[in-house]
Amino acid sequence: MSLLEVRDLVTAYGSIEALHGPSFHVDEGEIVALLGANGAGKTTALRTVSGLLRPRSGEVRFAGERIDTLPAHDIVRLGLTQVPEGRWIFTLMTVEENLRLGAYVEPRFPRAALDRVFALFPRLAERRAQLAGTLSGGEQQMLAMARALMTRPRLLLLDEPSMGLAPVLVHLIFQKIAEINAEGTTVLLVEQNANAALRLARRAYVLENGRVALEGPAADLARNEAVRRAYLGIGARAPVPGPPAGGGV
Repeated sequence: MSLLEVRDLVTAYGSIEALHGPSFHVDEGEIVALLGANGAGKTTALRTVSGLLRPRSGEVRFAGERIDTLPAHDIVRLGLTQVPEGRWIFTLMTVEENLRLGAYVEPRFPRAALDRVFALFPRLAERRAQLAGTLSGGEQQMLAMARALMTRPRLLLLDEPSMGLAPVLVHLIFQKIAEINAEGTTVLLVEQNANAALRLARRAYVLENGRVALEGPAADLARNEAVRRAYLGIGARAPVPGPPAGGGV
């Protein structure tokens, strides 16, 4: 059984349908990438999985339990957390205060989890009393990831973790994702940096217009001519072949 199973998901913003029935799964211990252009439905898929959006139809199952009718805070308690695009840290709070808020669903503060994230991100330990809004972009991304890890999730959803970062920081963030996975956390990664994502992930799905256009082992997709042209900047840009176009968010 997969840790996460998404089946025939349909999600809309009012009258605008953003997901047109994609299905995908993530097995325990994997890093799986969701790729696609702006408007393909990647963020909508993550927000639906994490309970921030309610699907019109389809199913989301986590560890065998159907979760698409649950509120987001109950989904967090089950062991699934999301790092949103844009980080959404609390800028007027300190680093440590942000991390403590990340553990809000825990009945007792998880000191071991705090020690773990400080070991994973030593720079945050050095800046634990610093206001989060004064951190660099890379440090803020580390804080957003560390905050999500405070609940010791089984599955971590990452939405565009490299956005706006310099190449050296992108390398560092992806290195940290690999370390988080090596410590036992399964990862579903939405990322426009397809080259880096396909090097990191075991499997990948390409979304186009709210549907799965391609799927398979990440290494195979990295060699796929359509993916190379559309997402890896190799050759003339061309669309990934897929089903007829629809609206996407």
